[in-house]
Amino acid sequence: MRIGLYGGSFDPAHPGHRHVSVAALRRLRLDRVWWLVSPGNPLKDRSRLAPLDQRCAEARAVADHPRIAVTGFEAALKVRFTVQTLRYLKRRRPGVRFVWIMGADSLATFHRWKGAAEIARLMPIAVIDRPGWTLTPLSSRAAHRFAEARLPEEQATALASRPAPAWVFLHGPRSHLSSTAIRAERRGGRPRT
Repeated sequence: MRIGLYGGSFDPAHPGHRHVSVAALRRLRLDRVWWLVSPGNPLKDRSRLAPLDQRCAEARAVADHPRIAVTGFEAALKVRFTVQTLRYLKRRRPGVRFVWIMGADSLATFHRWKGAAEIARLMPIAVIDRPGWTLTPLSSRAAHRFAEARLPEEQATALASRPAPAWVFLHGPRSHLSSTAIRAERRGGRPRT
């Protein structure tokens, strides 16, 4: 099995998340994508975060795809950091070829993630282009640190079979949707940064 792992708060999930997942299924030739709905991002303010059950239910409605599964199992594991989740999955499913999926905006701050270097060594990473982030992440600390592990985009289908560290930056149609902007619109204000 080749499974893409797409983590985040999904607060709220929106069609842009589905767009990324469908693109990853196709471009990386994955069997499944799992949405890992996080109990909360340690790098972000969690005070206004919608309840996990609500976010999972909304995510399932948005995903609406036979090869996209939505789970909030990280809460049951009592993990706070992506690296803990990925360690767990690698131990529990050693025969699965996992790929971590992240948006280009996440690559720009990846060096701030707890265990970022270990994440890059645990499994290959697919970075999906986002509006306004096409060039910035490619000059990020993480991109420089793992420059030799970057695959050309035309080899994306081989990513899941590559030993980590390995990563690819995928260009293509991008969604302008943003959970931050959607939350701000719901509150009747501007997005908080």
